[in-house]
Amino acid sequence: MSAIVDFLKGAGTDGAGRTVFEVVAMDDRTIERSHDFIQWLFPLDAPSGANRNAPVLGPGDVAAIHDCGMAQIALAAATDRMAVFYQRNTHWLVVHDHNHLRITRIIKSLRLLRGPGEAEDFHSLILRLDEAAGRPVSVGSRRYWAEA
Repeated sequence: MSAIVDFLKGAGTDGAGRTVFEVVAMDDRTIERSHDFIQWLFPLDAPSGANRNAPVLGPGDVAAIHDCGMAQIALAAATDRMAVFYQRNTHWLVVHDHNHLRITRIIKSLRLLRGPGEAEDFHSLILRLDEAAGRPVSVGSRRYWAEA
């Protein structure tokens, strides 16, 4: 089993020694200031451009995560946590913000690991928040989200 699968199953830690439960329990301020957790909560099958130490899903990891009930529960909890973060905070509702890259990653990872419905639900939430704020997010960011 890979480190990322173990992490999502609750049987391992991320690069900073945190469990998935500790990461999901982080407060909003810590989420905003920390830049090394998002790649663990929402891994991809391609290297991160922002964190060279981020895990990359390897052969068999996607299937292992799909087949593991605990990993699916962890991904659902992580999705709920980030949805709450974006609903409670408005600082990301600007033309450019590092959270826009996080949102792209979340949508891509959900599509890969939970399915298109979960990805679309999160994408729709983000678009509703942007719309309610008067659409301050750049067209480019919204395009990346749509392509994700």
